[in-house]
Amino acid sequence: MKRMYSQREFCLIIMLVAASVLALCIVGLGEESHKAITQDLIKLIDDQPEIGTMLQESIAKAKEINPDKQTNPVQNLSEYYDFIDSASELIPQDVLDDPANLTRDQILQSICYFYFLVDQPLPELEGKGQFDNTIQYYGPFSEWLRKFADAWGMFLDTEDSWNNETYQQFYNDPKYGLQGPWYESPSNWTTFNRFFSRYLATPDQRPIVSPNDTSVVVSPADSVPQGTWAIDNNSTIMAENGLKIKLARYYRIEDLLGNDSDYKDAFADGVLTHTFLNVNDYHRYHFAVGGKILDKRSITQNVALEVAWNESTKMYDPIDSTGWQFTQTRGYVIVDTGEYGLVALIPMGMAQVSSVNFEEDVTVGSDHDKGEMLGNFLFGGSDFVMLFQKKAGFELNTTTGIHILMGENYGVMNGKEEQKRTVAE
Repeated sequence: MKRMYSQREFCLIIMLVAASVLALCIVGLGEESHKAITQDLIKLIDDQPEIGTMLQESIAKAKEINPDKQTNPVQNLSEYYDFIDSASELIPQDVLDDPANLTRDQILQSICYFYFLVDQPLPELEGKGQFDNTIQYYGPFSEWLRKFADAWGMFLDTEDSWNNETYQQFYNDPKYGLQGPWYESPSNWTTFNRFFSRYLATPDQRPIVSPNDTSVVVSPADSVPQGTWAIDNNSTIMAENGLKIKLARYYRIEDLLGNDSDYKDAFADGVLTHTFLNVNDYHRYHFAVGGKILDKRSITQNVALEVAWNESTKMYDPIDSTGWQFTQTRGYVIVDTGEYGLVALIPMGMAQVSSVNFEEDVTVGSDHDKGEMLGNFLFGGSDFVMLFQKKAGFELNTTTGIHILMGENYGVMNGKEEQKRTVAE
């Protein structure tokens, strides 16, 4: 027998249905009110709920380390969504006038904070073969981080990302060197990325040391050299703080150049060195040695950054450890120097610097002099790795941890002199 609803019951049903529809509409409007890149993340979490769980866990751990709401304003998933909305159209600033407002914080602090939230170790990611057991290296989330970097990069290519107030902030900060004669006319800087990848006024602003001495290696960029590491006869770099797999820490050159690279074993018994670019540095990189290009490649991988909270300074510190380079977005050229063998020049994107760009004339088969322009990074700090063959006999000539300018003496290839001494003996 068909049940008949009373008028009161019927009205109640209508109200419940209306409330459900309204709730769905509110949820939909809530998602649509977010930026497209944030909606991408929300959809990813809807499709793979474990990502939402890990992200919330990472945010909670970040809160345990730094519970201060002023310097760590994102303390739940909802606040993270709002943070991504603003971060995707953030105009990088160079002001510390309001530490409670990270959009007015220093550039590096903004970048570091972004990654601090997703750089917390998670037990469920241990033993998964990642560089580290944090969500920023977890495949699906790492892919979204790349999308975020691309979205922010697109904004920084628009004129909305640059104005006179922003220019004055950087001009007033001596770290950027805008008050001297180094750089081109500021009238050329119509977007933030155009400013960030600024050209020198003339090549004379970065003179190349010993331009005619092919044994001298010059700094490829304004940067801070980090040291040298030996490569063994199996093309493996043993390092105290290396990439940890099970109980061993190591890296292989094929992991850096690609396991299908013709040059993955070319640097056995050679040397690796790398040098760090900060956000205020001149971000065009140059040939550290001269020669012919045998190979050129771009490798798209992570856009990650290791970060630590410094309780004493109340600041976020980036960690430029040796090892993350093996999983990071990068490019490289293999240069044949002739008498000193092959040198790999490897510009390395760090964090949101997912854009590693080569000059148009940098092609396989082209010849270049030491000091010529190789390419440029876009927004953020970066790293530059170089590999030398055994025959080069490379030695670092500068002090690690001390800032040097592009074109200054970085090291020397003693291989030719060693050969001379051997023949003489």
